[in-house]
Amino acid sequence: MNDQAVERAFSSEVKQSDRTRWREFCALALEYWIGETSRRAWILTGWVAFCIALQLGAQLSINEWNRRFFDALESKNVESFLWATALLPALVIFSATALSGALVTRMTLQMRWRQWLTQRLAGWWLEDQRYYRLEIAAREQTSPEYRIAKDVQLAIDPLVEFAVGFLTALATALAFVGILWTVGGPLEFDLFGARIVLPGYLGFAAVAYATIAGIVAYLAGRPLVPAVAQKNEAEAQFLAELSRMKENAESIALIRGDADELNSVLQNYRRVVAAWVRQIRRNGVLATVQNANGALTPLIPFVLVAPKYLSGALTLGAVMQLAAAFLSVQVAFNWFIDNSVRVAEWMASANRVDELVEALESLDVGVIMEEKKVIEFGVSDDDAIHIQNLAVAHRNGRIVIADANVVIPIGEKLLVAGPSGTGKSTLIRALAGLWPWGSGRILLPKDAHIAFVPQKPYIPLGTLRQVILYSISDKEITDEMIEGAMRRCGIGYLVKHLDEEQRWDQILSGGERQRTAFVRLLLQRPQIIIMDEATSALDEESQVSMLRLFNEDLADATAISVGHRVGMEDFHDKKLVLERRTAGAHITSRNLQKSLWHLFDDAALY
Repeated sequence: MNDQAVERAFSSEVKQSDRTRWREFCALALEYWIGETSRRAWILTGWVAFCIALQLGAQLSINEWNRRFFDALESKNVESFLWATALLPALVIFSATALSGALVTRMTLQMRWRQWLTQRLAGWWLEDQRYYRLEIAAREQTSPEYRIAKDVQLAIDPLVEFAVGFLTALATALAFVGILWTVGGPLEFDLFGARIVLPGYLGFAAVAYATIAGIVAYLAGRPLVPAVAQKNEAEAQFLAELSRMKENAESIALIRGDADELNSVLQNYRRVVAAWVRQIRRNGVLATVQNANGALTPLIPFVLVAPKYLSGALTLGAVMQLAAAFLSVQVAFNWFIDNSVRVAEWMASANRVDELVEALESLDVGVIMEEKKVIEFGVSDDDAIHIQNLAVAHRNGRIVIADANVVIPIGEKLLVAGPSGTGKSTLIRALAGLWPWGSGRILLPKDAHIAFVPQKPYIPLGTLRQVILYSISDKEITDEMIEGAMRRCGIGYLVKHLDEEQRWDQILSGGERQRTAFVRLLLQRPQIIIMDEATSALDEESQVSMLRLFNEDLADATAISVGHRVGMEDFHDKKLVLERRTAGAHITSRNLQKSLWHLFDDAALY
């Protein structure tokens, strides 16, 4: 993180739940206008402003055309009528060009701004395994991928439209209030024997009416903001529930959990329906105000100018010009009314994006800035792995593993064992650099290539070749090497499918996925291999076949593995045992001896 981000992270930790999220979102998003992207941002902003000016010019031109046209009709002036008619196509072209220019520049600004913010958030989320740590430290932050992919769009696009709409409405209101003031002139009448003169009365009337209508609409629409936020949150939770069920479809089907899942889904959806009902009610109140205002607005200007027209002070063209100007002022002021619903929806999406930002900031604060100690990594002098005074803790500070001191020489095969819940997988994650919470030091060989093999290896989209070569980019791998490794790991029958693009994450069985992970190890030849139940899906014979790689093809590599299945000890040199204790698991170690069966089995190979 840079200094500005660190400062913002610290302030977010202080503010916690008191932060005004939409303001914090705006503060982050507006950084698009500074730094490396400022030049593009300001150029796009200039084009948008220029198109707004053209659009206003077109509106004023059409308003003036209205007066000339209706004056020509009233006076039956054929020449003026023909000039006005001939001018109309040019005005239409000018107006259409201005409107389309405003649309194109606005959408371009939206697209580029969203691109910048998406790249920033996605990069922040994916760097340094934050996507993994966030699942541990902030489980309440549901669907970060949805917030990046969808909520960023729902927060950026309306923000541009609000800014453009506000500037357009402000400029339109000022321009047409000026027309109402000058063309409408003063209103003069007698009251109790006194001559009353109201200068620019139409301008005052337009502003006063729009202000009253806006206040009423604001009061009617204000409760809509929390209603929209609750609806969006309920929708997101419902989507997360469906995604969770899809991810665990096989487990649910095997235990016949359909009825329970259906009940859970329907219960979750009832919350969505309840949130929608609250929003619909608020929308109904606001729609009543908007429809009443929409019916009344076109009639008011004619009522206001009727006395001056009947007295002969105004021509028909002036009446039509003033009526159009009055309506334009109302449209400009009504922008705030018409967008109240969208403002509510925008605030909900901006809040959800900022919740993700706050979670990422808090994660960085917890790892970097707090006074709490973190696990330090360094370089060993003898190419061995040194674990020195290591204490591994949960995010809340509770110690899981206490005061571990272990030296793992180069090439040693280490087995980590212990009862469930003692922190075996947490220790593995700490060694892999995925778990920073705790204290002590871990010293690794300089520039060591470390491969981490989880229980369920990741299978990306693409061809089988891309699946096997995933994350292997620093080596030249030939087809012969791939085929040899696949046959060595027992999946040679898949060689003919290497260049087929299918959903391999759905086609490969659990055992085939784990064999694929060992194929990657043979192709990578890492110096350090860290495994977490990496053979759990294999039968005993297949497990033996894979673990033999540690004594043969990968004999030079240092291997650290978590496992409890029978036969694991025969392929490891030392065993670390985690013993549960109140102050954190204690680690003891002992050397392992190969069983007689293993010795005879090895001899049979030669």
